Amino acid sequence: MKASEIRNMTEAEVEHKLFALKEQLFKMRGEIVTGRVERPSRFRLLKRDIARCHTILKEKKGEGR
Repeated sequence: MKASEIRNMTEAEVEHKLFALKEQLFKMRGEIVTGRVERPSRFRLLKRDIARCHTILKEKKGEGR
């Protein structure tokens, strides 16, 4: 997901997306333990998307200054 896509969302939408990404990350961690991961590279991408969402939320709330 690109940062520009996240910036076009409202705060509520970003928070909802963040929750969904964290849920996916949790499920993927379970798959890693059981050894059933289809795309291990997805783990890194999820973590980066979560970080992007956190950064943009801070910008929207005015804490990023």
